[in-house]
Amino acid sequence: MSKTDMQAQGFEQADFILITGDAYIDHPSFGAALIARTLERFGYHVAIIAQPDVNNPESFKTLGTPKHAFLITSGNIDSMVNHYTVNKKRRSQDAYTPGGKNDQRPDRATIRYSKIIRQIYGETPIIIGGIEASLRRLAHYDYWDHAIRRSILLDSAADLLIYGMAESTMIEVADALKAGLDIKDLIYIRGTVWKTKDQALLPSDGVCLPDYDTLLDSKDAYNESFKQQHKHSDAMTAKPLIEAYQRQTVIQNPPALPLSQAQLDDVYDLPFTREAHPTYTEVIPALQEVKFSLISNRGCFGGCHFCALTHHQGRIIQSRSQASLLKEAQAIIEDPDFKGYIHDVGGPTANFYQKACAKQIKHGACTHQDCIGYEPCAQLDVNHQDYLNILRALRNLHGVKKVFVRSGLRYDYMLADRDQTFFKELVEHHVSGQLKVAPEHIDDHVLKQMNKPKMHTYDAFVKQFKALNKQANKKQFLVPYLMSSHPGSTLKSAIKLAEYLHQNKQQPEQVQDFYPTPSTASTCMFYTGKNPLTGEVVYVPKSKQEKAMQRALMQYKNPKNKALVLKALQKAGRTDLIGHHPKALIKA
Repeated sequence: MSKTDMQAQGFEQADFILITGDAYIDHPSFGAALIARTLERFGYHVAIIAQPDVNNPESFKTLGTPKHAFLITSGNIDSMVNHYTVNKKRRSQDAYTPGGKNDQRPDRATIRYSKIIRQIYGETPIIIGGIEASLRRLAHYDYWDHAIRRSILLDSAADLLIYGMAESTMIEVADALKAGLDIKDLIYIRGTVWKTKDQALLPSDGVCLPDYDTLLDSKDAYNESFKQQHKHSDAMTAKPLIEAYQRQTVIQNPPALPLSQAQLDDVYDLPFTREAHPTYTEVIPALQEVKFSLISNRGCFGGCHFCALTHHQGRIIQSRSQASLLKEAQAIIEDPDFKGYIHDVGGPTANFYQKACAKQIKHGACTHQDCIGYEPCAQLDVNHQDYLNILRALRNLHGVKKVFVRSGLRYDYMLADRDQTFFKELVEHHVSGQLKVAPEHIDDHVLKQMNKPKMHTYDAFVKQFKALNKQANKKQFLVPYLMSSHPGSTLKSAIKLAEYLHQNKQQPEQVQDFYPTPSTASTCMFYTGKNPLTGEVVYVPKSKQEKAMQRALMQYKNPKNKALVLKALQKAGRTDLIGHHPKALIKA
């Protein structure tokens, strides 16, 4: 991170300089560390500028000019999501910054950093990546501007965009630059987005999306564009996507192929220190959350419409071997701060450890059907055995007191397993008093738009969880994540949810308003009023008052919410829920 660091490593000029909006944390949960260590693994020298001051150009000059390219990322989270609540109010903390300060990265960090580098270093190649670039790689609805923004490749003035989990793509790009190819010639690499003014370069097998001007004029065209992007998100079946602008064209190449287990093991076997850079003197909250956790898989075939994970990591599960996880666990055990508790073993979905079905191995994910969502596919292969064996091996390691599972669990996948051994052992050994699950809502109409399982599935899960706790003589609780104001949710839906909470004596402390983030089906619904995958017209709560009422109904017992709840019940004609009788939500 400094000239002194570089000299200590034996080089004066870096092959790549990586600029990130996060503090630098050398831990495999952080994208900048994964890319930097992977490049180092293949013989490249990497230097890092973390959280440079956009008001001081000198902070971008501290490491000189890279031999091959600048690599730019906003960090582990989209900078706008990181900075603002769904109500567009500035957040008070940034978990990826020392001391949790929220003033160390700019809004739209990828664009700001890239433009400053272009201004200072002229034609030196710029490659952007990370979640912010990945989910904004083509034209997209931007909630904060309430507008359709161009591909971030154009707005940032970068030369190339790498999307997804970029290790293999990054090495292919690095090797090409090292071999002497110009950055503008790198139009053939999977997992990249490039731009051109030369129509002769457009791929002959490419799928033409609606052009940018059409997207500005037509919400139906925007939905069609998303539908095509969704269809071509699997590495084995995707074709190049072509998006035209007035002066140039943006081309998205098919995604990078999933890493094999050996390749993924190799990534996590890199010599991470698992610490923040020693120059930091304050605690970085994000590191505290994951320092003693293990990532066991990538990808997700869950298909939740409000989540962009499949757009970034894909639907094909990539999992690490038990040996690889045990090796990393041993490194955790040897940390002097380790107290015997492995906080999590999982990924986007903890219990998705194997591919959804055998067909995916040769043919990739289906383009016409979800693996699991509102209803599971009949071909879904449900098996927890390998994941369970890993948990058993970890909890038997000397020095380990408990192994918890805290990343998301798909309860519908658990119930679909005829062998309930995993569920039983999860309850007995891997719940830290509370198990977080995400039913999100209880109204089947809303759940269908979310692409979440039907409510009776969650009810069956709750019943089984209670029964297994009783068998194990444990008092453990479910903490359900719930969402208000998702497309499809009316006041009637919100009241139905409030009645369910009242009936089941649940008082959620945390609730989440739907947040329209880039590149999700739910965000398309929010913007267009239609489900992009079915064409169905969807009701969208947008007024501040209605969104406030839906949120208040989820916490109807909070005295601060009484006026809003009263107003919502009156507006919906449900004054029968006001009074002193057992079914009343609020008193008269």
